[in-house]
Amino acid sequence: MGRVYNFSAGPAVLPEEVLKEAAEEMLDYRGTGMSVMEMSHRSKAYEEIIQTAEQDLRDLMNIPDNYKVLFLQGGASQQFAMIPMNLMKNGVADYIITGQWAKKAYQEAKLYGQANAIASSADKTFSYIPDCSDLPISENADYVYICENNTIYGTKYKTLPNTKGKTLVADVSSCFLSEPVDVTKYGVIYGGVQKNIGPAGVVIVIIREDLITEDVLPGTPTMLRY
Repeated sequence: MGRVYNFSAGPAVLPEEVLKEAAEEMLDYRGTGMSVMEMSHRSKAYEEIIQTAEQDLRDLMNIPDNYKVLFLQGGASQQFAMIPMNLMKNGVADYIITGQWAKKAYQEAKLYGQANAIASSADKTFSYIPDCSDLPISENADYVYICENNTIYGTKYKTLPNTKGKTLVADVSSCFLSEPVDVTKYGVIYGGVQKNIGPAGVVIVIIREDLITEDVLPGTPTMLRY
């Protein structure tokens, strides 16, 4: 059977040259005598891999120095919990519901604090992006959350919400690296890599340094702290 074109809403096609290179290096990555999957994450070879990956991303997205780039496990869905665990200092967050993934993130956040649905397009089966120019932003909201591109419904924000000074958090899983983006407009911008970058299961989180603190919700596991 020949290669197929995968246009599904889930994991997407990877470049054939990337797959071939990975296959060729499966038993011996660049003379190390082992696969990337076997080497120590503290080894010089792996350190070069991760540093190069981060620098490539910084160059592509023009990521400022005061933002950290994190390569994490758990896919984008794990961020639904990590974000409130780490950012809900006042215990309040505002969510704009434009699809199933924003809805799931909103429902997860309610486990950790007061999550407010300040706008939604559920009334028309998420077929549009609501007007976000003058939202009822909560005075003590720790952040405003959006899912920027909604694959299932074919909608995307053309203009980011007016958060009235509150930190903007965005799930960009479905449009990651598909267009230029001004990272400075976000406090956190994250996405699962399975659309445009790599295999499912990895999530990249780009987070402003001042949002990374020890002041997290009680009970937050060590591995879920930014």
